[in-house]
Amino acid sequence: MTTAAEIWTVVEPYLAAERLELDDVELLGRGPGTLLRVVVDGEDVNIDRLADVSRGLSRLLDNETELVEAYRLEVTSPGLERALRRPSHYTKSVGREVVVKIADGDQKATIRGVLADAGDSAFTVESDEERRIVDYEDVLTAKTVFRWEKAPKPGH
Repeated sequence: MTTAAEIWTVVEPYLAAERLELDDVELLGRGPGTLLRVVVDGEDVNIDRLADVSRGLSRLLDNETELVEAYRLEVTSPGLERALRRPSHYTKSVGREVVVKIADGDQKATIRGVLADAGDSAFTVESDEERRIVDYEDVLTAKTVFRWEKAPKPGH
């Protein structure tokens, strides 16, 4: 079975030629129920563009990888609330609200605030109460938060 890292090396040049950025590759499950999720980012990413890219990636993966078992291909964009898994995800999300769950010694903690900065080994979250620097290696899960703002009533 091919790994996500091997798929990354096959898929990334194709997406670069399509002027898209490969954001993430996930292989979920085993056997005929395996899901291969490819997350792409770039300008003008819409449902039609994702469908075109999906068809192209399907042909490419059938020819270039050793995915011998049946799999389902899902090509998607990061979305409004996105999981943060790589330092580049954090860098692109600076200024956005985040929720981060971390391992803090023997305990777990949740940090909520605005992602103020992201570097190679750590990032900074600011809230009303504190400014906290977090090492990537301490993160259990992290995601951006999207909040719907109520529209003002007409005439107000």
